[in-house]
Amino acid sequence: SRILNTLMAFTQDKAPAGGYPEIQWARRLPKRGPSGLMTMLGGVAVMSLGFGVVIHTNKERRRLRKEQLNARLALLPLIQAEEDRRTLRAIKSFEAEEAEIMKDVPGWKVGESVYNTDKWVPPNPAQLKY
Repeated sequence: SRILNTLMAFTQDKAPAGGYPEIQWARRLPKRGPSGLMTMLGGVAVMSLGFGVVIHTNKERRRLRKEQLNARLALLPLIQAEEDRRTLRAIKSFEAEEAEIMKDVPGWKVGESVYNTDKWVPPNPAQLKY
């Protein structure tokens, strides 16, 4: 057995010269993406741009609404005149029908107001036949 021991050179495991390298136990990930400050600045820039677009759109919408209102105000006298002519035509038709129906009633005045006033009282639209 001595001969066997001398033939087999016995070597013990030991640390390499200079020691083992240090074990990295901390999590060291590479830096990914923009920093928090850059993200915040980007968000503020996008929101500012969005608010600018909203303000511009609101101004344009307000301008168009004002233009439409002015157009309606310009057409209002024409529309009112047409409505007045239609009302007068209906009143004349109504008075002609009233004269035909009430021709046998003595003392009946066709077209006389039923209201106790001298002011113009517009007729009820439900009574007029357009």
